[in-house]
Amino acid sequence: MLRFWVSLIIGLVVGLGIGLYLGWVRFPVEFVNSPASSLSQRYKDDFIVMVASGYLKDGDLGGAVERLRLLGVANIPAFVQEVTERYISNSQDADDISVLVALSENLGRLTPIMQPYRRITETGG
Repeated sequence: MLRFWVSLIIGLVVGLGIGLYLGWVRFPVEFVNSPASSLSQRYKDDFIVMVASGYLKDGDLGGAVERLRLLGVANIPAFVQEVTERYISNSQDADDISVLVALSENLGRLTPIMQPYRRITETGG
C-alpha cells in the first residue's frame, strides 16, 4: 500500500511539473492587441449600442463618430442605420433600439421603420 501512495505522489509531482513547464515556459499565453475592426458583428453591434448610449448622455455627436471610426467602417451613418434596422427587424431590446434610433436620426439617417422608436425630447415649458 505504501508503494501505491509513493507512486501516486511521484506521479502527481511529475505531472504538475510538466504542466507548469508547458504552461509557463513552452506555450505561454500571448496577449495580442487586436483592433476593434476585427470584432465579430455581435460585438460591433454591442459597441455601437454603447456609443449611442454615451451619445445620449453627453450629446457629443462628433465624439460618437470618432469612437465609431475605430470599427473601420467607411460610411458610419449608413452602418449605424443598418444596425438600427437590423435591431428593429430582429425585435431586439427596445431601449437599445431607441438609443440607436436617436444616434441614427442625428446622423441624418431616420427611416420610416425607425419612426415608432424615436425619443421625443421636451424643450422647456
